[in-house]
Amino acid sequence: MRFTPTVRNLNKLLDLKSLKMLDHYSQFNPSPLTIKQFMEFGRTATEEESFTFLRKEIPVRLSNIMKEINLLPGNLLQMPSVLILQDWYAQSFRDLVEFESSSPNDRVNLVQFCQTLKTVQTRHTNVVQTMAQGVLELKESHMVDHQTDMAIQYFLDRFYMSRISMRMLIHQHTLLFEPNADKDTPRIGMIDPHCKVKSVIMEAFQNAAFLCEEYYDCAPDIEIKGQTLVKNAKGKKVGLELVYPPPHLYHILFELFKNSMRATVETHSKSHELPEIEVLVAKGEHDVSIRVSDQGGGIPRHITDHLFHYLFSTAPRPSMTPTKAPLAGYGYGLPLSRLYARYFHGDLILNSYDGYGTDAVVYLKALTHEATELLPVFNKTSTKQYKSSIPTADWTDPTFSGSSRGTYRGGHWT
Repeated sequence: MRFTPTVRNLNKLLDLKSLKMLDHYSQFNPSPLTIKQFMEFGRTATEEESFTFLRKEIPVRLSNIMKEINLLPGNLLQMPSVLILQDWYAQSFRDLVEFESSSPNDRVNLVQFCQTLKTVQTRHTNVVQTMAQGVLELKESHMVDHQTDMAIQYFLDRFYMSRISMRMLIHQHTLLFEPNADKDTPRIGMIDPHCKVKSVIMEAFQNAAFLCEEYYDCAPDIEIKGQTLVKNAKGKKVGLELVYPPPHLYHILFELFKNSMRATVETHSKSHELPEIEVLVAKGEHDVSIRVSDQGGGIPRHITDHLFHYLFSTAPRPSMTPTKAPLAGYGYGLPLSRLYARYFHGDLILNSYDGYGTDAVVYLKALTHEATELLPVFNKTSTKQYKSSIPTADWTDPTFSGSSRGTYRGGHWT
């Protein structure tokens, strides 16, 4: 029997027992949770119940994406950075399945599980950069044809979404149950039941402005309008709130502000005054929408198609190990931000007006029972994606096509 390099990789990384476990867990589909379920679970579940759920759910999510890694082009799998990354995933899978038959009633097991989750989290800290480096290594050493490039783009969306979801599960458990967990915080793990939208907008804006000033010695101002204040049940006007993980919203907005500021400063470098970045906030029954509008000259339509393409950037690529935070250039900011928006069934879209500026619109679910995790599923349809360019239903939401250009309308991806 001849093994492909891929299978040889897995055989080197996992012993026979672990390989059988990987096959076993990958047969299960991930169980997507809503923000409402995260909230209820966080308020009422015991550590034993969380342990019992996660000791199966995280290996299921890990094994699904590990199986999918093996569908990648063989050349990419042999890149040094991708070999390192596969080793991390194999080690984390081995660490977690150790708890498969452990009793949740033994306090030692619960403490060890929590510590293992933190170890996994630390081990995977540089996953985004490491996979990015692997793709760069491939592009610098091999010719990459269009179909291979599309397969890589498709995979990266799924790989990074899987990572976002596992980090969410790990954070929820550790923030709620680690020995020094903050019991007085109003947050339920990562989720803030009263996430103040305007506060997150301002924090992201101010941090992006600080970076912009470091690079250009100036930064545009902000104007926020729309429904930043809403009436509460008593008829009193209060700041708009959302049940959401603030770090996710911050990540999205910080990226959008960085892009808008760079475009604005570079377009108006000879002007005495920079046009403001305008933010519109709207809240309806189902959606909270945040539009970030700039007058940064816009982007030609033939380039806008590539803006959600990993490793595409309109800025020069900075070092992979920078001494200070780069403002732009890696080509991961927008596609990752869109994944954070889509994770709970929101979205991020761009409308650009060449010669004038760009509107970026973030859509978030206003209702916690509608904000469901969107997770990749490894099955026969996902396998086909690596051999054809036909969109298939291979996410936990069967209406999601998996197309990188899909748009969410009326409850369906089109």
